[in-house]
Amino acid sequence: MANLKEIRNRIASVKSTMQITSAMKMVSAAKLKKAQDAITAMRPYANKLTELLQNLSGSLDGDVGVKYTDAREVNKVLIVSITSNRGLCGAFNSNIIKESVSLCHETYNGKQVDYVTIGKKGNDILGKKFSIVANESSGFDNLTYDNVA
Repeated sequence: MANLKEIRNRIASVKSTMQITSAMKMVSAAKLKKAQDAITAMRPYANKLTELLQNLSGSLDGDVGVKYTDAREVNKVLIVSITSNRGLCGAFNSNIIKESVSLCHETYNGKQVDYVTIGKKGNDILGKKFSIVANESSGFDNLTYDNVA
């Protein structure tokens, strides 16, 4: 049978664990709120982009012979690789990079392939083997509608 000192130590340990858990819960709630606010701030941008794409695709559907709809041989390819700035998202970055490299080697083999990277991880890894035309690593730092516009 446990003596009184062991029981008191166990109670103190449980209380300490409860305090740590409570603090972690508050931090995660604050991070969730910040992420929700960032998503809400991006809605006008997403709506405008959707409207623009709908207008563009609507004008191409009825027009036959427009230069944007003609089938032509592919000689130059631009791959836009969107990754995160940090590695805290599981296999997301590695899957994006693997698919980008696979597109270059399998689908567009023998063609001139250039990359535009959005995010630090994609730029760091793809920049070692391929030509990077542009890099926008700071795009995710301060996501507000004014900055995106």
